[in-house]
Amino acid sequence: MIVTPYQSPLREGPYGFADLLRAEWTKFRTVRGWVIAVLAAALLIAVFALLPTQQGSCNVSACTGPVGPGGEQVSDSFYFVHQPLGGNGSITVRVTSLTGQIQRITNSGGMRAGLVPWAKAGIIITASTRQGSAYAAVMVTGSHGVRMQDDFTQDVAGLPGAVTAAAPRWLRLTRSGDTVTGYDSADGTHWTRVGTATLTGLPATAQVGLFATSPPYLQTSASEASISGGPSAATGVFDHVGLTWHGGAWVGLNVGGGNDGLPAGTLGFSTGAGTFTVTGSGDIAPAVAGGAGIGVTITQTLVGTFAGLIVLAVVGAMFITAEYRRHLFGVTLMASPHRGRVLAAKAVVVGAVTFTAGLAGAAIAVVLGQRVLRGNGAYVYPVSALTQVRVIVGTAAVLAVAAVIALAIGAILRRGVAAVAVVVVVIVLPYLFAVAAPVLPAGPTDWLLRLTPAAALAVQQTLVQYPQVTNTYIPYYGYYPLPPWAGLAVLCAWAALALGLAVFLLRRRDA
Repeated sequence: MIVTPYQSPLREGPYGFADLLRAEWTKFRTVRGWVIAVLAAALLIAVFALLPTQQGSCNVSACTGPVGPGGEQVSDSFYFVHQPLGGNGSITVRVTSLTGQIQRITNSGGMRAGLVPWAKAGIIITASTRQGSAYAAVMVTGSHGVRMQDDFTQDVAGLPGAVTAAAPRWLRLTRSGDTVTGYDSADGTHWTRVGTATLTGLPATAQVGLFATSPPYLQTSASEASISGGPSAATGVFDHVGLTWHGGAWVGLNVGGGNDGLPAGTLGFSTGAGTFTVTGSGDIAPAVAGGAGIGVTITQTLVGTFAGLIVLAVVGAMFITAEYRRHLFGVTLMASPHRGRVLAAKAVVVGAVTFTAGLAGAAIAVVLGQRVLRGNGAYVYPVSALTQVRVIVGTAAVLAVAAVIALAIGAILRRGVAAVAVVVVVIVLPYLFAVAAPVLPAGPTDWLLRLTPAAALAVQQTLVQYPQVTNTYIPYYGYYPLPPWAGLAVLCAWAALALGLAVFLLRRRDA
């Protein structure tokens, strides 16, 4: 009888990187506990978003306000002294004074003299007096000089400095079709163009005139986690009002209809001897999350991210510490003595697996979680489809890189529990201190979210910081100091550092 010698299906070494990947993937998928843990992490991310307790900071009826031309929620309240402009034309004024009143933040209440930085008084051309209408305006402000603003989100600087009787500001708006151009001047003779706005769909007859408004006065705590404040009012004094068309009667209107809690009779206008005095309150600007506590973002749907992160960090650490515990890492190195390549293969496998799980969990959370929030009466700030994709993919990337960091720390410490503890300390704790339950002043909080791995959570932010809107732009309200991908890059830098140290120690130590 002829006996055929056994031949192993495995070819003889040396093994390439693709072989290492195949071997590490085989190790991973054959350990049932790791596979179950990865699936559980994805499930946790999704389940937290679908819990019926998911709510926003205010409900739809309280939060839904006027919507601007771009579809964004806006603040649109001001006192408007206006008349119609049929066709093209130009309005010119001189502003000689801008003063204000601020509500006292004391038990006694009442008003005191004061001007908030973004108090405004100027001239405006608007499609209608309906809130959210397309507009262009040029104005003087409390602390930011002359500005030209249009359609709520656009802002261009003009002449700097405060307006006084000794240093007045001349303003001009000119309409030509859908195009409105703003000018300013210090003397009424030498004019400078501030900016130009195209107001799509501006009707043949627009409303033109003088306006004044003033956003609430805000006072933050030392940690900037709590805000107090109250309404304010701004008063602008105008003269040398000139129109290029035959003007009619001036009509006063409090756009928005409220008085913001100010004493009766505060808002309005008066005229005499060619001078107009206009007092208004509110703002013409995008509505933002923060002090007013309005609405939530899609980040609210990803509250389960940290639960999933901890589970995946355990998997990442165990992917290497289990071999140390069972004294099998030496066997791995016998098959492939290039220790750096072995660690790289493990990082690719654990990163790919955790990214896939995170992607599935985040996609379910973001898509279905918004329905749960809205079903519970929460106002969710709308975002584009591209932004949603960035948040979902970015969250998956954060989870994957965190798992790779856990793998590297596991290689350094050779203890799974210690590796997971380190991941929690460097990622989760900074987030808790800076965002979830802020206990530090603004300065340290800012640096925590710039330098620590927790910076990567910036990839979930969707809110825009508008320089022309007074607000406390801090992580507690969903604003991060770094752009989304820059924050993720910080986490990747930490991962590269951890992997580099792990490779260095692997090459110096016995298996």
